[in-house]
Amino acid sequence: MSESTAAELTDAQRLLVDLVSTPSPSGEEGDAAARLVEFFEAHDREVWVDEVGNVHAPADDTVLLTSHLDTVPGDVPVEIRDDGDDRTLWGRGSVDATGSLAAMAVAAVATDVSFLGVVGEEVDSRGARHVIESDRPAPGAVVNGEPSGWTGITLGYRGLLAGTYVATSESGHTSRPENNAIQDAMDWWTRVEEEFDPDEYLPVFERVTCKPVEFEGGTSVDGLSVEATMEVQLRVPPKYTVDDVREVADGQLDIGTVHWYDRVPPVMESPRTRVARAFRAAIRETGGDPRLLRKTGTADMNVFASAWDCPMITYGPGDSDLDHAPDERLSLSEYDRAVDVLVDACERLVGVEG
Repeated sequence: MSESTAAELTDAQRLLVDLVSTPSPSGEEGDAAARLVEFFEAHDREVWVDEVGNVHAPADDTVLLTSHLDTVPGDVPVEIRDDGDDRTLWGRGSVDATGSLAAMAVAAVATDVSFLGVVGEEVDSRGARHVIESDRPAPGAVVNGEPSGWTGITLGYRGLLAGTYVATSESGHTSRPENNAIQDAMDWWTRVEEEFDPDEYLPVFERVTCKPVEFEGGTSVDGLSVEATMEVQLRVPPKYTVDDVREVADGQLDIGTVHWYDRVPPVMESPRTRVARAFRAAIRETGGDPRLLRKTGTADMNVFASAWDCPMITYGPGDSDLDHAPDERLSLSEYDRAVDVLVDACERLVGVEG
């Protein structure tokens, strides 16, 4: 980036560019955390990093602004491009979710509300899990940072059930009709998919989506058996519990075993909570038309909602279609509008509580 371009940035934009320019794939968030600490210290805010790497900047806990420090791997060269009347920041994390993270840090300083930057969201949400397992009390409201577009308010996410299926069978000639372990794995998964086969008109958010994500199989090293290992994920809509989905999947199991190692409940918040109302009003005040969204994936909002009985939404600048993409980029004007919305909404919420 040229010196002239850097000089044209506002303080809020400079924080965004600095964070996007700081590689922070899951497990390597330390440098990004240090930049956030520097930012909060420069604004005379209490800030500290916990034992897993989360950045805490506590203040007025009427509102907790929280987003994740980590990004997926991938080298997207960082640059600012002029797009007519706007400028666009290219770089890994600009959308998911460093744009949200930076906007929330700026808004937290402007309104003196609490801030939390968490690690590991792209892998196992270990940062968010660590926070809820600690002694931290529930805040008055949570705003989780993920891209929704500056006019979008995300109210719901599907949950997640993830497991490992393992089967073993005796080795034998491939002309034999009996199933081997690979076929047993395929048959079990086919039955699971059939149980959750949706009506084609059912929205994706309301479906259980079954997805195998990794498979290993073949003859063992000693040649005496055939082995199969399959990693699977099922996305769980709010009309089911994770236990409902597990019971159905286990019910299709007749050969092999499944170790379910990750479970995150779905979440669906009301559009009539005080936090949702505050964001609708703030978006309108900033010149936008609010949109209420439901996301088909899973986020840290699910983790917080499972532990804290307080209203929450997810909000942040950027087009979620660019998550993890090789052309990930964020409009700086959209980022600025998102900061304005966050500041306005937080002021409304603090005013209501006060």
